[in-house]
Amino acid sequence: MLAQGTRILIVGLGLIGGSYAEGLRKAGYEVGAVTRSQKTLDYALAKGIIDSGSIEVTEDYVSRFDIVVFALYPHVFLSWIERYQGFIRPGALLTDVTGVKRAVVYKVEEMLRPDLEFVGAHPMAGREVYGVENADSSIFKGANYIVTPTPANTEQAVRTCEELGRTLGFGCISRLTPEMHDEMIGFLSQLTHCIAVALMNSKESEHLAKFTGDSFRDLTRIARINEGMWSELFLLNRDELLSQMDLFAEKFGELREAVAEGDIPKMQEMMRISTERRSRFDK
Repeated sequence: MLAQGTRILIVGLGLIGGSYAEGLRKAGYEVGAVTRSQKTLDYALAKGIIDSGSIEVTEDYVSRFDIVVFALYPHVFLSWIERYQGFIRPGALLTDVTGVKRAVVYKVEEMLRPDLEFVGAHPMAGREVYGVENADSSIFKGANYIVTPTPANTEQAVRTCEELGRTLGFGCISRLTPEMHDEMIGFLSQLTHCIAVALMNSKESEHLAKFTGDSFRDLTRIARINEGMWSELFLLNRDELLSQMDLFAEKFGELREAVAEGDIPKMQEMMRISTERRSRFDK
């Protein structure tokens, strides 16, 4: 567990930031928040998601905290660091929930004061809803949590970031370089969102809702997407995402060719491989 008395600030109080706040406060830590919306702040205070909060970024408030978690769009996060890092107390640990790392981690390290340390992290959990009104720390229970340290990080800071994940209930905590993270996320997350979006764009779906079964619902669950955030994430990881899209197109083409030619052995071979690989996720 994190040291008793650790004070944690969440910057950005949406679904993930709000869920972090709720989980950490339930674990007994003092949790504050900075968010732009008074309505969001009032809701979080009324529901006991946070102990305190502010819609203004002030040194008096920000400097009270030992750990600062950034739950912001990447470009907003970088702008915040550039503008307000002087308000953070010396020795504080900074971390994030950002879905891409190469475009964020190294830029933060370049601009950060020498008495602060940033360790990137990515909670592999979420929902197709937004806002603090939908905050629920149970989404982290048993989920995967990736920490992306660099040579600039101390072992103590990395372990503290990992402890943050354990405190929130994540089941598997891994370390990856920012480069390996972006390759994996390009395939596991961004490509799957692209497939869901493309599928929903393939046919007008209003009349299909009456006929669909679980397979279509399951495959397109993530097609309800925050276009502002995800388009930014796609472009920040463009090279890796394009590589994964090309890989998928190649395999989809192989399957299409097998169907077109009536090649049953090829179809069944691909199905056997998919069944075996998918079974690993259920262990």
